Amino acid sequence: LEDRLPSASQEPVQATLSSLKMLDVGKWPIFSLCSEEELQLIRQACVFGSAGNEVLYTTVNDEIFVLGTNCSGCLGVGDVQSTIEPRRVDFLTGKKIASLSYGSGPHIVLATTEGEVFTWGHNAYSQLGNGTTNHGLVPCHISTNLSNKQVIEVACGSYHSLVLTSDGEVFAWGYNNSGQVGSGSTANQPIPRRVTGCLQNKAVVNIACGQMCSMAVVDTGEVYVWGYNGNGQLGLGSSGNQPTPCRVAALQGIRVQRVACGYAHTLVLTDEGQVYAWGANSYGQLGTGNKSNQSYPTPVVVEKDRIIEIAACHSAHTSAAKTQGGHVYMWGQCRGQSVILPHLTHFSCTDDVFACFATPAVTWRLLSVEPDDHLTVAESLKREFDNPDTADLKFLVDGKYIYAHKVLLKIRCEHFRSSLEDNEDDIVEMSEFSYPVYRAFLEYLYTDSISLSPEEAVGLLDLATFYRENRLKKLCQQTIKQGICEENAIALLSAAVKYDAQDLEEFCFRFCINHLTVVTQTSGFAEMDHDLLKNFISKASRVGAFKN
Repeated sequence: LEDRLPSASQEPVQATLSSLKMLDVGKWPIFSLCSEEELQLIRQACVFGSAGNEVLYTTVNDEIFVLGTNCSGCLGVGDVQSTIEPRRVDFLTGKKIASLSYGSGPHIVLATTEGEVFTWGHNAYSQLGNGTTNHGLVPCHISTNLSNKQVIEVACGSYHSLVLTSDGEVFAWGYNNSGQVGSGSTANQPIPRRVTGCLQNKAVVNIACGQMCSMAVVDTGEVYVWGYNGNGQLGLGSSGNQPTPCRVAALQGIRVQRVACGYAHTLVLTDEGQVYAWGANSYGQLGTGNKSNQSYPTPVVVEKDRIIEIAACHSAHTSAAKTQGGHVYMWGQCRGQSVILPHLTHFSCTDDVFACFATPAVTWRLLSVEPDDHLTVAESLKREFDNPDTADLKFLVDGKYIYAHKVLLKIRCEHFRSSLEDNEDDIVEMSEFSYPVYRAFLEYLYTDSISLSPEEAVGLLDLATFYRENRLKKLCQQTIKQGICEENAIALLSAAVKYDAQDLEEFCFRFCINHLTVVTQTSGFAEMDHDLLKNFISKASRVGAFKN
């Protein structure tokens, strides 16, 4: 995870590589509803909603699935039914997501890699940009004023939407009570409108939204802000709302690369790896060591290392940052507590801060689960078992070869350490054990696991006893227990006695007693060894098996 791209803060959600390992998806409780198989297929994901109870994810096959409570039809599947089973958004099959964001309704704004924009969900304030105020139950392609534009990034506030085009223009629509659409009025904006004013001839490179404010970073490193400013979140030194874009003059001479907005606070990252914060601070989300709001940019002291990523999300009062050395810090609201200074976490990515500490636990950007083609040592060894191309030793068992590597066998098994010590042979004949049993034993040395039928596991138990492989012995007993039935119970019991597997013997004995009538009618019981039978009857009578 250390080589993550020095991406990208972005507003609620943003499509930048976050190279998560598969398991990290599991830090978001809603993914508990997905099976292991489904989790393996996920490539991108966004957890959203007022309680983190909705999720959208894409799979390796470019299909988009959704799951959750479906408030205001925000799952985009054509109805308002909640679902604990993943449902496919057929309308978007084959589309690749470049950027995705969500509002408080929630509404969803999505940009595809081809630069198209789709919206759906809550629409009471025209935040879908389709000219209506009807909730959108399925994705709607938004092309008004955007038809020949390629959208590369999207950002949502509570009830308004921003998009950034490849030529550096910003378009906005939706709720505008505080001027957050930047049109100069406070009338809601039903369709995409280009944000102009002092952004007119500027090339924007990054956008973000707080609940009711909007931000843009231009290619010269200046920051422009508009909308609600009651907590000082615009960084202008005042608390008056701004209906059109205004430059943050206090950052004069500082080149900003990224901006991230929380509920009512703002973070920026400079080209020198410094962080500045301003706005609301009742949870310590500015990281300044107190809880006083700030209407001017204030430096945040994280550590001496450069910061390469900042993270915030318009639904939360939580802030996070990642250093070049891979340390992840968080501050602000943390599970109901106020953390007023940057706190070093044990995480390796900022996404985990929001999964574990934010209220609600939602993603601050689109999670990207990169297929990890790096093989661990263990995975590499598993692949080499029975590989004739790399082996330097062959076992001949029942007329068949099993290919192995002397050095690995010596490292993994005491028996081979001595038996192969001065052995120059490259073929070892083995007659004491059957092919499936010996192959399973060698495979265990490469994989730490076994997959055998209970009957074959008895043979492996014999081998494990012979080679004093105690862990393997336990695994065999486990396999045998899982496969016991009335037909084989006596055979398994006698094997347990023979190989001194006391735990297994006890288990098989109890099974026989609990199924006594059927077990005593099997051929296994009829052919039972005389001493074992005597022992079995006396033990069974001691536990009262023959009492009426």
